[in-house]
Amino acid sequence: MLALLADLRERARSALRPDAWEYYEAGAGDEVTAGEAEAAWRDFRLRPRVLRDVSRVDLRTRALGADLASPFAVAPMAFHALAHPDGECATVRGAGDAGCLTVVSTRASRPLEDVAAAAPGPWWFQAYVMRDRGLTEALVQRAAAAGAGAVVLTVDTPHVGRKQRVGGVRIGIPDDEYLVNLARHLVPGAVGREAAEQDPSLTPDVIGRLAEVGGLPVVVKGVLRGDEALRCVQAGAAGVVVSTHGGRQLDRALPSAHALADVVAAVGDRVPVLVDGGVRSGTDALVALALGATAVLVGRPVLWALAAGGAVAVTEVLEELAADLRHVLALAGATSPADLDPAVVVPRRVDR
Repeated sequence: MLALLADLRERARSALRPDAWEYYEAGAGDEVTAGEAEAAWRDFRLRPRVLRDVSRVDLRTRALGADLASPFAVAPMAFHALAHPDGECATVRGAGDAGCLTVVSTRASRPLEDVAAAAPGPWWFQAYVMRDRGLTEALVQRAAAAGAGAVVLTVDTPHVGRKQRVGGVRIGIPDDEYLVNLARHLVPGAVGREAAEQDPSLTPDVIGRLAEVGGLPVVVKGVLRGDEALRCVQAGAAGVVVSTHGGRQLDRALPSAHALADVVAAVGDRVPVLVDGGVRSGTDALVALALGATAVLVGRPVLWALAAGGAVAVTEVLEELAADLRHVLALAGATSPADLDPAVVVPRRVDR
């Protein structure tokens, strides 16, 4: 882990309420998947090229029409107001100032329109399909009208994973924040939290439906198998995100670092593949990019930065990750993320 990230983590621990800290850090079950995420990127070794002109390294990246300063983006995460009074508005401001994309959660604690107005850079909207599908469709339409560039459909949560640290699926969130983007769309007499629960009956047809409703490309998040990724693409997905949901859903799921190559091989060049889960340095990102990822989503470190120093610290952490990636790309003999290929990385042999 970069020294800056380690420092921000400790500062965040001091700044956050204890229950908020535990909620952000918690993984599902015994936290096996959450605990393995960071180490999994270290299960690869690098084969650098030499005698190449790396005096200039260009990190600029393009993802579904979004021009980005680097391949780092902010993963969707719920309830940023637990970390900072400005919530997601501060997050998108900090990420945009770093030239990075933010994926804004359905469970955002600030109105989508306020978040969009605060964003100096591109943002996508993360969608959960709720029991009242009209809620999901209304949010997708609002996100599109507010300027979102894509919909990120999370598919690994038919039910929200139980987290022992918080004694359930999440800590108590006041209705005015939990329903801040949903209340206006509830049908008369509906119980908001029940209508907003995850719909466990999802099938691939929802991909096309959300694309039709919002008029935006749909990226499917929460894929760990090549055959499932291909199934999503065949159903109309414009991209996929290899993700374990921060280790917060099915415990003992394969780490994203180990699942990425299979997904990339299955979908080929048909759609971009993004990845999240335990990325804590430029070297982690280099491995992901060499394995075929277009972009790398960063989760908890952004929340640490938000809690420790607001938008300015979010910018700082994303720029520090980019600087570290630029450095290790040069050491690996690459001048850009596109200059990498799978030959740069090999799995580390482990004697058992």
